[in-house]
Amino acid sequence: MNITLVSPEATEALGTITAKALLAHPRCRSLFLRGGLGAGKTTLIRALVAALPGGESAESASPSFNLCNIYPTTPPVAHFDLYRQEPGSIDESLLDFLEDERHVVLIEWAERLPLRSLPPERLECELRLDGAGRTAVFAAFGRENGQALLDIYAGLEASA
Repeated sequence: MNITLVSPEATEALGTITAKALLAHPRCRSLFLRGGLGAGKTTLIRALVAALPGGESAESASPSFNLCNIYPTTPPVAHFDLYRQEPGSIDESLLDFLEDERHVVLIEWAERLPLRSLPPERLECELRLDGAGRTAVFAAFGRENGQALLDIYAGLEASA
């Protein structure tokens, strides 16, 4: 599913919608983000965290120099940035969070993860620079929640 984002505000609105999607599907609380530098990954995550209960007191920023930031939202968010991680390697703490359904797990630079480490229930988003805007390409995986997650975005397909 492709969504055209014409402004940073549209990316923020998409982050808010994504927070609602992840809350509505407690078995799928992982968002794997891909995209180059400046594609809008951190902008989307900031808005997503702010939209969660308790998000107003969470100071979200890309954890580029520590592997993970934990935000005091409900449910808590574990925000990983794998930019500095060796492609194909994985930090054991990330696996622990992926197995723990009590957290929302947000991963920037998810393309650096080995495919075998991805959980079967997950939401993926690739953000692509597209002229003056961006395109968000979503895919949902899992028998229980995949299509239900994508249905939340159905009305946004043309543009946001």
